[in-house]
Amino acid sequence: MEGQSMTSSGALSLDERMEQKPTSAALTVRNLSVFFGAHEVLKKVTLDIAPRAVTAIIGPSGCGKSTFLRALNRMHELNPEARMTGEIRLFGDDIYASTVEPVVVRRRVGMVFQKSNPFPTMTIAENVTVGLRLNGRRDKKLLAERTEQSLRMAALWDEVKDRLHAPAISLSGGQQQRLCIARALAVEPEVLLMDEPASALDPLATSKIEDLILELKKNYTIVIVTHNMQQAARASDFTAFFYLGDLVEFGATSKIFTSPSQKRTEDYVTGRFG
Repeated sequence: MEGQSMTSSGALSLDERMEQKPTSAALTVRNLSVFFGAHEVLKKVTLDIAPRAVTAIIGPSGCGKSTFLRALNRMHELNPEARMTGEIRLFGDDIYASTVEPVVVRRRVGMVFQKSNPFPTMTIAENVTVGLRLNGRRDKKLLAERTEQSLRMAALWDEVKDRLHAPAISLSGGQQQRLCIARALAVEPEVLLMDEPASALDPLATSKIEDLILELKKNYTIVIVTHNMQQAARASDFTAFFYLGDLVEFGATSKIFTSPSQKRTEDYVTGRFG
């Protein structure tokens, strides 16, 4: 996808994503450093994130995992003290180019947060389509179709199809998180970022989220931050281990968890520290 223009129209269509070569990186990160004031939170991170795969970001608290995730869609810029050096490309496009608006990046790279955050004054259906409506989409047929499509992709349609006009906060915690995933999917992003998406959920709801992640990777590139080593081992194809702002090791999840190259990685994934 080198050379694809980043326009205000937003994401690639699902068919275009499916046509992307599996060997091309979805996100190319080169020498990424992020600072908050004088504090360097990330230090010259370089890695390629594969398309239509799940990449897990692991490491102890304060190691820069969430900052790295937010740098991938410029969310860290909401902190006025934040600045970055280096380069991040999304299917060849420089997302930090001076001509690129952060809102366009965030449309192409969606985010699901640790705590489910449905809009409490909106219905289930309104929550799903809020991004589309903010982008000026008003066609009722389109909104209805995208609502069903997104809720089906989030494995929630059968549970809520008869109460789409009920308040979103009437859903359980696990359902609310899947609703937030549906909301992110409705604007058809190319990449989906998830910051500890199951940490506040019970084991059954967590299992549903993990099953959903495995299903979604057929069409989406997913990057997930998790403290749960078992979850990273179960749900991801690749794993990056961060420590004190450094990318210590990155590779196939099977290798990271069975024969890591770095002792610090081995110590962390086996529970010796962190």
